[in-house]
Amino acid sequence: MLGHVHGLGIDPLNGGLYVATHGGLFRAGPTGLEKVGTSAAANRDLMGFLVVGPGVFLASGHPSPLEATPNPLGLVRSTDGGLSWQTIALSGEVDFHALAQGPGGIYGVDAEGSVRFSQDGGVRWEAWPAPPALDVAADPHRPGHLVLAVVGGIAAVDGSAASAPGTPAPVVELAPQMAYLSWAPDGELFGLTTDARLLASPDGGASWLPRATVPGGRPQSLTAVGQERVLAATAGGVHESRDGGRTFTTLATMGT
Repeated sequence: MLGHVHGLGIDPLNGGLYVATHGGLFRAGPTGLEKVGTSAAANRDLMGFLVVGPGVFLASGHPSPLEATPNPLGLVRSTDGGLSWQTIALSGEVDFHALAQGPGGIYGVDAEGSVRFSQDGGVRWEAWPAPPALDVAADPHRPGHLVLAVVGGIAAVDGSAASAPGTPAPVVELAPQMAYLSWAPDGELFGLTTDARLLASPDGGASWLPRATVPGGRPQSLTAVGQERVLAATAGGVHESRDGGRTFTTLATMGT
């Protein structure tokens, strides 16, 4: 059973699709989605999942009931495609619900909505002043520039200046209520609304263009692999677009 999906990614090492869920990590195989790993850690509730390199994943969340591991996990890393995990930071302290990678480093949103930033791959973290966030997307071309999904709209954050004394709080701009954001490394910023409509922004969130409604109901995750390839999960399953979000194909349904 897939259960609730918390993250999606493509491993550049082998092109495999990985799905992080409430019941562990799955990989797309010839017969459908297959569980990765066989240890107790394979049943972790993985959240804030992020592919950062070939075979290298970051995640957060909660240990399985069979582990004597602090809860929450903090930040954990796998260097073997999810077969094993090592604790990197914040064990027993932080549950990241969202992670994003940009040219300035790794960005995270914790369970309380606070935004954090790491320049060393997740070992050391600092907080940035920002409104409570639901999700974060990092500009692939401007180090430190983020767009946050917040209640009532979106907010842009310049991380390079966020810690300067007297820096004003980011302004929340009205926009469709986004549940998830993801910035294509080679193109547009994508947003998935709370009613599963996919929108694209060519200007970093200042304006939004409608693409398609992702099938399956309530949204659960969004990853823009590239300008044309977009992955999305809803209550109904995992879906993929190869035309920039204009049409979607269902790759897996819940319960498979």
